[in-house]
Amino acid sequence: MGWKVASGGKAAAAVGADKLRFPPPSAAARSRMKLWLVRATTTVLLWTCVVQLTAVGDSWGPRVLKGWPSCLTAPEEEAAALAVAFASRPQPVVEKATLPPKTFRLPGIYRNNGYLMVSCNGGLNQMRAAICDMVVIARYLNVTLVVPELDKTSFWNDPSEFQDIFDVEHFITSLRDEVRILRELPPRVRKRVELGMFHSMPPISWSDISYYHKQILPLIRKYKVLHLNRTDTRLANNGLPMEIQKLRCRVNYASLKFTSQIEELGKRVIRILRQNGPFLVLHLRYEMDMLAFSGCTQGCSNEEVEELTRMRYAYPWWKEKVIDSDLKRKDGLCPLTPEETALVLRALDIDRSMQIYIAAGEIYGGKHRMAALTSAYPNVVRKETLLKPSDLMFFQNHSSQMAALDYLVSLESDVFVPTYDGNMAKVVEGHRRFMGFKKTILLDRKLIVELVDRYTNGSLRWDEFSSLIKAAHAKRMGSASKRTVIPDRPKEEDYFYANPQECLQDRNLLQTS
Repeated sequence: MGWKVASGGKAAAAVGADKLRFPPPSAAARSRMKLWLVRATTTVLLWTCVVQLTAVGDSWGPRVLKGWPSCLTAPEEEAAALAVAFASRPQPVVEKATLPPKTFRLPGIYRNNGYLMVSCNGGLNQMRAAICDMVVIARYLNVTLVVPELDKTSFWNDPSEFQDIFDVEHFITSLRDEVRILRELPPRVRKRVELGMFHSMPPISWSDISYYHKQILPLIRKYKVLHLNRTDTRLANNGLPMEIQKLRCRVNYASLKFTSQIEELGKRVIRILRQNGPFLVLHLRYEMDMLAFSGCTQGCSNEEVEELTRMRYAYPWWKEKVIDSDLKRKDGLCPLTPEETALVLRALDIDRSMQIYIAAGEIYGGKHRMAALTSAYPNVVRKETLLKPSDLMFFQNHSSQMAALDYLVSLESDVFVPTYDGNMAKVVEGHRRFMGFKKTILLDRKLIVELVDRYTNGSLRWDEFSSLIKAAHAKRMGSASKRTVIPDRPKEEDYFYANPQECLQDRNLLQTS
């Protein structure tokens, strides 16, 4: 009816204009009123169209109207997201380098191919790298990523959720121009999952991006929801487009920010250490789970060897059961013992007065096994000795949150020394490279155990031992280097997150040796 009135009004006005040069005041008023009605009706219809368009946001994605408030989040969430996006955001203490530029440009109309759910496995840093990979995969496949689920069933039994460790709002908002991330599935999609209408699988390890395009994307289109139930090392180190490598860095160094509680407590530990001078972080991976998993029992009693063996057999996902500890140690595949570590630090002329911060869980064997290290370096400290019990009360029985504290302190240390090349050692090494090639001593364990054995049996003098240790590690200090690529043997080549060379500031610094 409104459209007929508007049309009639225009026709009447046109006829009147032909017959009367100066229409009566009442006719002019009616014309203005009809013109106003036309404008009002048109405005209402346009806004109705906008509402209808935004109602189909699940299919079109979050940026149909780029720059407008998203119809895909609750008003409170959107307000928070906009506040974070436009407010000034102070960077955490660990960020030093300039981040790589944003890598992708979303199209004007974003087509959502489906939903990706992921369940991360492993410890904190294994999950951290996996989250970066899953974001890249979701972005490349144009799928909506649900905030990842963290591992709660591994050795550590940590019940922490994603938002207990990472700033989830920052994670979502900082990537909003790269990929659509939701806290949880929309209600209608969640009902499909509850009815079992989805597909769950582990992707193939070390896959290149074409695998996800050819094998994974068709499954997402078919089932609409895909659940990846394992995420460790599921994306190749090398052979990927530069944009993908840089997005991995952006997620790792900008988007995965710890919660404010963890950040503040980490800063407090760093301040306490700084008040007493320089400090070295020792990632002493001589913990019960690592020894049981690796089968390394150097210096352990018979009772301890039996205990570690029972643990290894108790966990079915630790596939290797029968292990020759001596052979593995000689191959450099065991974490250094506290006694071996003390000898190496002394040989490298680490000052006796240096603060040594132990970034690790409970050391197997306790004070007895730590005696040689604490004798050589009396200023050995831990977060538990620097903070009050009340400060760590909420972190107890949450190993990933405790590991997050160690991660922050490790980044800010003057020297970082890992005694085993596990996930934390590798991810911290790469982060410190990104922060400006901060000193990280990468120990050659195979050579070290050979020299230690020669020194302890008297065939090598101390000055010879020290000289050989220094020479072997002169170029193993975390400086710029090219990642080693070994085709068809990705487990043996350099890990991307240990040396993200595509993201480092001065590519000319990369050396070939």
